[in-house]
Amino acid sequence: MRDFEHHNSAVWAELLVDCMGASGLYTYRIPDGLSVGPGDVVSVFFGTQQVGAITVRTSDCLSEGLNPSSIKSIEEVISPAFFTKEYWSLLNRVADYYQTPFIRVLKAALPPGLLSKSQRRIRLCKTNPIGTIELSINLQKISQSAIQLLEILRNSPDGDYSWQYLQRQIKAPRKTGSATQAIRQLKQRGLVESYLIAPRAPRAQKRQAVVLTADIELATGQLTENLTSRQQEILTGLARLGGELWLSDALQQLHTTSKTLKKIADLGYLFIEPREILRAGSHSQALPDRPKTLTEEQAAALGVLQGLTGYAEALLHGVTGSGKTEVYLQAIAPILNVQKSALVLVPEIGLTPQLTDRFRSRFGQQVCVYHSGLSDGERYDTWRKMLTGGPQVIIGTRSAIFAPLPNLGVIILDEEHDSSFKQDQPMPCYHAQQVARWRAELEQCPLILGSATPSLETWVRFKDVKPNSKPDSAQAIKPQRHYLSLPQRVHARPLPPIELIDMRRELQDGNRTIFSRPLQTALESLVETGQQGILFIHRRGHSSFVSCRSCGHVMECPNCDVSLSFHQTHSKAAAHLRCHYCGYSKLHPKKCPECQSPYLKTFGSGTQRVVNDLAKYLPQARCIRFDSDTTRNKGAHRALLTRFANGEADLLVGTQMLTKGIDLPQVTLVGVIAADGLLFMPDYRASERAFQTITQVAGRAGRGAQPGRVIVQTYSPEHAAIEALMKPAAVAPHLTERDETAQPGTTQKGTTQPGTTQYGEFLQQELRDRASLGYPPYGRLILLRLSGIDEQTTENAAARLARRLEINAKNGDRYDILGPVPAPIFRVARRYRWHILLKLKPGDPAPQLRRLRAPKGISLTIDVDPLNLS
Repeated sequence: MRDFEHHNSAVWAELLVDCMGASGLYTYRIPDGLSVGPGDVVSVFFGTQQVGAITVRTSDCLSEGLNPSSIKSIEEVISPAFFTKEYWSLLNRVADYYQTPFIRVLKAALPPGLLSKSQRRIRLCKTNPIGTIELSINLQKISQSAIQLLEILRNSPDGDYSWQYLQRQIKAPRKTGSATQAIRQLKQRGLVESYLIAPRAPRAQKRQAVVLTADIELATGQLTENLTSRQQEILTGLARLGGELWLSDALQQLHTTSKTLKKIADLGYLFIEPREILRAGSHSQALPDRPKTLTEEQAAALGVLQGLTGYAEALLHGVTGSGKTEVYLQAIAPILNVQKSALVLVPEIGLTPQLTDRFRSRFGQQVCVYHSGLSDGERYDTWRKMLTGGPQVIIGTRSAIFAPLPNLGVIILDEEHDSSFKQDQPMPCYHAQQVARWRAELEQCPLILGSATPSLETWVRFKDVKPNSKPDSAQAIKPQRHYLSLPQRVHARPLPPIELIDMRRELQDGNRTIFSRPLQTALESLVETGQQGILFIHRRGHSSFVSCRSCGHVMECPNCDVSLSFHQTHSKAAAHLRCHYCGYSKLHPKKCPECQSPYLKTFGSGTQRVVNDLAKYLPQARCIRFDSDTTRNKGAHRALLTRFANGEADLLVGTQMLTKGIDLPQVTLVGVIAADGLLFMPDYRASERAFQTITQVAGRAGRGAQPGRVIVQTYSPEHAAIEALMKPAAVAPHLTERDETAQPGTTQKGTTQPGTTQYGEFLQQELRDRASLGYPPYGRLILLRLSGIDEQTTENAAARLARRLEINAKNGDRYDILGPVPAPIFRVARRYRWHILLKLKPGDPAPQLRRLRAPKGISLTIDVDPLNLS
């Protein structure tokens, strides 16, 4: 761990410079009398530009090969201790564990352009007002430039100017360092201070609002003389809707025009004016909300969470629809009341609109959103706001774990099982849950993990915890874990029954469509009754590949070793072939490029094909497609879900995004088109992920007043994950009595679940398989990915790296080496890919791999604890 404390004796500093063309760390001299430490924001000259930089480390020894006379000096410390000690320690821990250069971790944590967009300013110290006598004493031994600069500040209305402006006012040659030295002299005497601000106040986004001027009682008839009946009708409607609407909403809901509204405004009954809206989530129309009455299980869970002090972990395991979000909200409220903040992580951007609305309804403008889907300016604004230290709720994806909240009171990971919390590339390949545990420990705050289908690794960590146990003050010294169970849905709504359809029998009976007969009947009934449903399929696009019936040629991507997917938005649209890895696209050919045969057939199904086939089979059904193709544009997630919630469609057809926390009470039917695509992925986690995905999407049904129904179509009904779905366990399949002599993953007689239900058996079998193979959670993996343009060069580099690892293993490193082998998808974007997998036994220390180097032109990625082996 690098020392965070300032070293007054340090002579050299290594800085991360925020400037175009800067890469790596740069060494600068620390001038005499200037105290510089890790985390300080400083001002330096990079070339001819004066730019900001972050101090990464300091030292009294100069690295070999550097000439002291050629090293520039740091000009000034702009913001000392810009990062807290805990935050700096977190970044160091991420760098060490995930075998990543610290500079990469720092760049991953910072928003784009943090320093380049910030402006250095100088102002008079308010705590030390300058009087005539004090001025005569302090100015005896300072330069004329300092006196000149001080007079400029004193004559300013606010006593505040940008550093660039003051530098232009001091005309002495730069070699004398007059401007910099003047500021330093005044700072040393406590007369001025420097600080960072945004270059300009963020320009507020505004929308036109229509507002009643006063409460209007039209029933009295007092307005009849001035208003037409249509104008009175508009005012009545506006009053009924709360007396205030955005102009665009008023035009739609009141069925009027801007011209008509302006006439009423001229009469003095309403006014139209621009009003500020929040930059992030500006389309939220969430209404104020109050805490809801909790079920007995929710109240018990909340009681445990509110009793947590210091670092503790809690697993909130609740079936879909059991009200985990309400527990989060009520757990956060007292934290905000004591001026602390909450960090809520979700796996996908698509989750944030609905979740953000729920949180803003409860906490208003204290809620901010932070994820990669925001513009650079939005991310920068939100990041700077976090630094203020006021009570806030930050909702974001995995990168938000680095949000710089100085007074953190709780961290929540919703849908903790989701693999989206793990970054595959670029480095650092961190898992947000692991980083969250470190951060909660450093900040001494609770960590809450929520899921209806927790990961196996989480089960193993919580398997010995007694359900809903109260915090034990006697054990406060060591980290506590709490298992909190929500076994029932709110309002005692039943979980939807799952119907399993064997598609082999459907084919034998002559049904060659992608819809089974029970699903067809259910869809027809749904449309007739005006209800809504969800159709889930694991792929976007139309079909997974296109093959020639005559010669068997498969249309493949020229840049990757994968087949091209068939895409067609509707039956009359032009068909395209597209690669989902590199983005290559071409028109669908009319003939086979190999044999010129016109008989080209599509295989497999995607969201587009489901929508197209529905249009043929059930043309009266209105469909909305919800996948990464239709949600590329900003705000698309919210817009599509709003349209569906407003009843503009009968069916929502989508991919995994539908499984992640979407709450649609009006959905009564869920259809899983092809479960097999999830079951047979080339990954040892395939069965676990299939069970989680289908359980999650099934949980979207029956969350409202109407009961739900789930239909799962498969060609493999005997698969263990499918069988487990038919008899889901109670929500607490943990081990309360465990024989320490038992093999990992086994359960003894007398224990509570698992083992007493089909899911318990599935869970135990998965754990036994993992234990026998030494896979997580009964071992650790480190995946080394190499890629390069030249096939032979990349293969040779992988072989040399494997030999180096074998030598290290003989010299004391403890691991097994698998590979090198070609990656499952050997070529992506014209780059050839090789994998080396290291397997470690539990408790074995991880080898130090950061010093490994790949030849020029070869990319090496170190993925510690990989979730994706492709």
